[in-house]
Amino acid sequence: MAEHDLSPFYLTTAISYPNGRPHIGHAYEAIAADVIARFQRLRGRDVRFQTGTDEHGLKMARKAEEQGRTARDLADEMSSYFQQMCDVLNVKYDRFIRTVEDDHHRASQAIWQRMEAAGDLYLDRYEGWYSVRDEAYYDESELKQGEGGQKLSPQDTPVEWTVEESWFFRLSKYQDQLLDWLKTPGNVEPASRRNEMVAFVEGGLRDLSVSRTSFDWGVKVPGSDNHVMYVWVDALTNYLTGLGFPDETANMEKFWPAGLHLIGKDIVRFHTVYWPAFLMSADLPLPKQVFGHGFLLARGGEKMSKSLGNVVDPLDLAETFGVDALRYFLMREVAFGQDGSYSPEAIVTRANAELANSFGNLAQRTLSMINKNMDGNLEAFELADADTQLLDLVRGACMVDLPREFDNLAFSTGIEAWIKAVYACNQYVDEQAPWTLKKTDPERMKVVLQTLLRALGYLGVAIQPVVPEKAALLLDQLGIADNARSFASFDEPAWFDGLVTSGFTIAKPTPIFPRLELPETEDA
Repeated sequence: MAEHDLSPFYLTTAISYPNGRPHIGHAYEAIAADVIARFQRLRGRDVRFQTGTDEHGLKMARKAEEQGRTARDLADEMSSYFQQMCDVLNVKYDRFIRTVEDDHHRASQAIWQRMEAAGDLYLDRYEGWYSVRDEAYYDESELKQGEGGQKLSPQDTPVEWTVEESWFFRLSKYQDQLLDWLKTPGNVEPASRRNEMVAFVEGGLRDLSVSRTSFDWGVKVPGSDNHVMYVWVDALTNYLTGLGFPDETANMEKFWPAGLHLIGKDIVRFHTVYWPAFLMSADLPLPKQVFGHGFLLARGGEKMSKSLGNVVDPLDLAETFGVDALRYFLMREVAFGQDGSYSPEAIVTRANAELANSFGNLAQRTLSMINKNMDGNLEAFELADADTQLLDLVRGACMVDLPREFDNLAFSTGIEAWIKAVYACNQYVDEQAPWTLKKTDPERMKVVLQTLLRALGYLGVAIQPVVPEKAALLLDQLGIADNARSFASFDEPAWFDGLVTSGFTIAKPTPIFPRLELPETEDA
């Protein structure tokens, strides 16, 4: 396998704004991040994975007021739904951060004080357009005309004219440094997002309003009674909070700068213009990469929104189709970085064709035939040319092609290489016809079945990041020890030889991927 980076790896998602329950878009990002974290751990890296909720700002304050409750009460309830989503979808984070937590307030005030010490904050008056839904300021030139003369942001959210005293951050001071960073390939991906941000910065940066006085639900500005921080200063700082900033912790030393901020394409500006500028001002290293993935669109290509009534609860999908089938579909169906769409029909079609009929069936009939025709016993054997060709193909797909593509966040391409290896195994079964060999050449039948068993080891190890529960079920049945399931440690001949030596027997298999059916109420 090619050389790869084994340095400690810090991975974050955007922290979700919990003014409503999580939808499938939130699940898509969380699952993708979990796949990356699991994959990098299997590569042998020390990984820290953080997600969470962004609970301050005017939007949350107004939502709570509408419901006649405190903002903290609303935040506590809504944040719990995002934690539940991660638990159900098997998203294994190291920290779920909430911006209401004390250590986060401390970290946010510390970065503010660093920016102030650098001479980058000054008090002035803000007059301009603000989108409560985006928690973002927009220049007049960026606005669109909506129905009835309503001005809209570039994201089609309403904006309102805002006038208040505000602290400003000298964003314009960092224009040249930001351009140098943005123009370096790899820092901001994919290239389309990088080019958008280069054009935005080249258009000229204005200083940024970074505090509000019209509400008090947020992190207090140090030394001020009536200013709270602009929610994005607070939100972005979460990536430092999770490592113990401002203290010089072991985690800060090991994991900062972040290896990857994984975010949606609608918040790329905050992460690739504002955030690096804040870090430059605070004299902190910049993240190694920010990746802005595309949207997951509803049936018909519509963007999901509560106002359109097309928001899908990911927990309903997981319950209907299974967690691993849903994870597989989301990583397989969409070229990561681009927009994609989903439908129940598409999930069922993909899962049945590739997981049930191809991979699951391959495992089921291989293990069943070994259990039935060999009494589950394994023995040393010599490979014929056809066997060697198959194992070389499967090894290349699982140990070279899939890891290379996953390193580049090209999940669908990596899974494509993997499923082609599954297809090759099924073609080998058809060509070798072990059910016929049972009568004509029982020794050759044993070789064919055990060659398939060895191929299943590769296939099961490689697909673990995507379908962790089902892959573990297969690897258990194959007798592969927990500590031998990483890319770094899996040694196929040694694993198989160990089974033979230890007298391991293949039991009657448990099916891995049963076929899915569309629910009868799917029209709803």
